[in-house]
This record gives sequence, structure tokens and C-alpha cells, in this order.
Amino acid sequence: MQQKGTGRFMRPSLLYALIVAPLLLAACTQFPELDAAVSDSARAADYPALVNVEPILARTKDSGPAPEETRSDLESRVAALRNRAARLKRTSVIDAPARTRLDQEPGTNG
Repeated sequence: MQQKGTGRFMRPSLLYALIVAPLLLAACTQFPELDAAVSDSARAADYPALVNVEPILARTKDSGPAPEETRSDLESRVAALRNRAARLKRTSVIDAPARTRLDQEPGTNG
């Protein structure tokens, strides 16, 4: 006869306590003073100047490969991979004697 509470799973109250206890301990943690990490010179500094983003974006338009080149490169890679897959599908990785053994019913010896 099995005693109450000695089953495979923990009692809900114990499970609840194991989950809640670390959370309560974390809530009591002393956090560092983040305001003290900022120096007086940084606190007195002006805000950074806002920069127009258009000139930056204009410089990036000419960098990198052209979309037409990228598309043709990807299409050629796709075609090569499809050809390779078709070639692999036609190739047998198991020789004829091994295929014969695999096709037999289990427990029969040829």
C-alpha cells in the first residue's frame, strides 16, 4: 500500500514553495546605484547633435552587389543544388547484397 504524498510527483505545496522562495529572495536583492555610475562631466555634457539620416542612406545605396547580380547568383546556386539533389536521388547508397538482406523478412536466413 502506497502512503499518501510518496507518489511520483511532488505535492503542490512543496512545488509552490520551491518556485516562490527564489522569487522572494530575488525581490530582496540590493541593486547598485546606477546614478552614481554617471560621471559629473557626462551629466553636464550637452545632448548629442541630431544628424540627418539621408546622406548616410545615400552612401549605402551604392555599396554591395547589385540586386540583379545577387538574384542571378542565387538562381545559379539553386539550380546547382537541385541538380546535385537529383543526382543523389538516382544514386544508390546500398549495394545489391545489402538491399537483398534488408528486403528479407526478419528471422529468415536467405
